[in-house]
Amino acid sequence: MWWTTWNFFRRVTREKRYNLAPDTVKMENRKITFLYGSQTGTAKEVAERIWREAKRFHFHGPVRAMDDYPVSQLIHESIVIFICSTTGQGEEPDNMKVFWRFLLRKNLPADSLQGVRYAVLGLGDSSYAKFNYAAKKLHRRLLQLGGQPLLNIGLADEQHDLGADAVIDPWILDLWIKLSDLCPLPDGVIPLDKDSLCPPRWLVSLSQTDETHNQNCSNKELLKRNVVNNIKEEFSQNNPCYVSVIRNTRTTAPLHFQDVRLIQLSAPKLQYSPGDVLMVCPHNGPDKVDQFFTLLSTGSDGRLHPDAVIKVTERDNDAPVPLALKHPLTLRECAQRYWDLNAVPRRYFFHLLSHFTTNDLEKEKLIEFSTPEGQEELYNYSNRPRRTALEVLQDFPHATANIPLEYMFELLQPIGPRAFSIASSPKAHKGEIHILVAVVQYRTKLVTPRIGLCSNWLASLSPGMNIPVWLRRGSFRFPVSEGSPVIMIGPGTGVAPFRSFIHEREALGQASDKLLYLFFGCRNKSGDFHCSNEWLSLQKERQLSLFCAFSRDQEYKIYVQHLIKEQAALLWDLLSSEAWVFLAGSSNNMPAAVKEAFVKDVFCGVGKLLHDEAQHFMQNLENTAHFQSETWA
Repeated sequence: MWWTTWNFFRRVTREKRYNLAPDTVKMENRKITFLYGSQTGTAKEVAERIWREAKRFHFHGPVRAMDDYPVSQLIHESIVIFICSTTGQGEEPDNMKVFWRFLLRKNLPADSLQGVRYAVLGLGDSSYAKFNYAAKKLHRRLLQLGGQPLLNIGLADEQHDLGADAVIDPWILDLWIKLSDLCPLPDGVIPLDKDSLCPPRWLVSLSQTDETHNQNCSNKELLKRNVVNNIKEEFSQNNPCYVSVIRNTRTTAPLHFQDVRLIQLSAPKLQYSPGDVLMVCPHNGPDKVDQFFTLLSTGSDGRLHPDAVIKVTERDNDAPVPLALKHPLTLRECAQRYWDLNAVPRRYFFHLLSHFTTNDLEKEKLIEFSTPEGQEELYNYSNRPRRTALEVLQDFPHATANIPLEYMFELLQPIGPRAFSIASSPKAHKGEIHILVAVVQYRTKLVTPRIGLCSNWLASLSPGMNIPVWLRRGSFRFPVSEGSPVIMIGPGTGVAPFRSFIHEREALGQASDKLLYLFFGCRNKSGDFHCSNEWLSLQKERQLSLFCAFSRDQEYKIYVQHLIKEQAALLWDLLSSEAWVFLAGSSNNMPAAVKEAFVKDVFCGVGKLLHDEAQHFMQNLENTAHFQSETWA
């Protein structure tokens, strides 16, 4: 396959004659191709936003995941916009890997893409060492193949005070300025009003309640209908594996402020390795679904009955219907399994609502939230208190009462999958997969507590219940050699991937307190010391060296970075023996504090390196994968 595609690339590149002026694209060519690489759905969302805005300027073209795009067509494109995130240790997202492997072929002609103008927008997190690495690599490779950049690469940072939008918004504005110069509209044609209502991407037909449909759609049959049959056993989001809950155990004390669950699943069909990740796509709770339809029932559109059956079809080839919507389903099924009622809505959500309200006060506020000038106000209303889409619909009842059905799919984003580090060992826990889940619940200025959709859904599962899951290769690459020391730093639920690795080494007879070093941190020894009996038993049997920081068990606080300082001499000796270091947990302050402790206390304090030398030493550890991080917000 690769050889055939490469020959095609070479032949067409040799034969193709480019007659474009340096700064001009043919007037009649108004096509832009939007390609994204997205791990959690954010890059997909941004790509679709730019795709929608392109229609204002009378552009057309598809928006696709890179791996869903026929790479042999790339040389025929005039303009391509790439949006991609970075995952793990500077890796490309899963739905970009095939596309990227092809671009990396050394025998591709250096002028393969000389007729392609492109732009790259990266979405990243500067708490990772390889910030926006996938976007940077993609940009460099497109240049090497002769591509012509439209504008500088955009590097959005989730750690910015204003979030990724601090880079995304001005980058998109620059893109339209450049394209308006490059592809001027014909005389008499002007861009559509930025406040105009874009047509919905899909057609939605609706019938009355179908009793036969309701009778036949048991939960199991519904899942089979909406995904490819499991016979292939090549599991993915479109073809998940159904696993059953064995146990759902709380690992924190009953009176501890946070509920953390060790969920054990029967999964004999799934083959994984330590460091791999379990992907889970949750459902909205019944109470939220009922609340949603209560809101809709106040509207004038009496057709929006929960049991009404809908069919979603393509309006054009630019936006294919996802597999989950290709078969008829009820509105209740949409609300349970497709629409994310718990998501915090973005600016476009309010722009759409402004077109549906019949109330002047609502319209004024919604338009304000839709403007660049109103973004601080929107942040204070929506993002800061984490107000959900369902709550916003409650706040704007006149708009909610008039939302056309087709626009429900524009307003409400699909429920995205969540990733959980696997906490079990394939050899020690045969046929099972365990995950360690912190149940998210917190308060903001809103009266109702904020809850995490997936974690609360998982916590509600009872033994015997079935859920759809699939695997993803994790970012950690544990050493193959059994003689290499491994240092694991995992406060809180960050200990999950290390439970997998340690138990795997134990099952193989390779566990030793001279090789396995676990640094764990939590609040209280009696409150949230996850899997404590296992660690203490392994320590007693001299199969693990264990260091614990219980931050609230004394007058002064102790965190894992303090343990790094205390054990600096040991750690320097281990690193001198080519040890591997793995860090997992919250991305707030912990990763930076741990790295600073290594640089200051281990490399400089014990290793006697100068500060610049210590920084270079840390960089080298990361470049050679001897220091790996997996953190999350």
